[in-house]
Amino acid sequence: MNDSPYIHTVTADSFQSQVVEASHTAPVLVDFWADWCGPCQMQMPVLVKLVDEYAGKFLLAKVNTETERQLAQEHGIRSLPTMRLYRDGQVVEEILGAQTESTLRALLDPYIERDSDRLRLAALDAHQQGRTEEAISMLRKAQEADPENNRVQFSLIGLYLDAGRLGEAESLLDTLPWAVQEETDARKLRALLDFARTAEDAAPIAELEQQRDSRPGDSQTRYRLAARYVLTDRLQEAMDELLFIIRNDRSFGDDAARKRLLAVFELLGEENELVATYRRRLSSAML
Repeated sequence: MNDSPYIHTVTADSFQSQVVEASHTAPVLVDFWADWCGPCQMQMPVLVKLVDEYAGKFLLAKVNTETERQLAQEHGIRSLPTMRLYRDGQVVEEILGAQTESTLRALLDPYIERDSDRLRLAALDAHQQGRTEEAISMLRKAQEADPENNRVQFSLIGLYLDAGRLGEAESLLDTLPWAVQEETDARKLRALLDFARTAEDAAPIAELEQQRDSRPGDSQTRYRLAARYVLTDRLQEAMDELLFIIRNDRSFGDDAARKRLLAVFELLGEENELVATYRRRLSSAML
């Protein structure tokens, strides 16, 4: 075994500390292997090369499934080698079988901290302190220095949206490669941009609520109110408004309410229990 400080032999007793907890500091690639596994032996020199090259930007955790059978069973390992990448305590990637160096780089690189990421985090901290214009300037510098870091691009779009600079947000989104635009974070930003466009000239929430209560059948008011709710993170209330339109005015805006409800599902994520509940309600409303 290589004596690199970035490679660790992990057991059931040390998995929590050396993998789960350590992944909050740097990505941890867990390699489930065995002595009898030929592909595992072929994979190891490639892994060692990457560990040496990345020099601590990720850690390699080796789990010998022959000596750690219970651990392998608990993690559902059925073939070798199996590699899982942990970040912030969660499995973010899994890959089966021996892999080429280029494939492993593509797996690791999205999770490796770069200089531009440090500037990005500083910018987001400035934004939290109310210095949004300064934060935008910092992100632009990070973008110029590292135009291939999508995390910087997404953060910049998010700050443009928060600042109401919708044209700049849309322009930057549109210039991203198509594959990047299809990533979950990009789709969420696109959905937020659409809601922001709807709310752009709308009255404040309190006024819209008064209009809704006085004119319950006014779909346009409910539609704008839903957008306002989304932008203030009141997603369940937004879904209720959109469902009301679907039930009572299905033709409104060429089925716009249903499309926007699906966009809220995107923002929540499929794992959110509200999505399952409101999918059932949507199905019922469309009968």
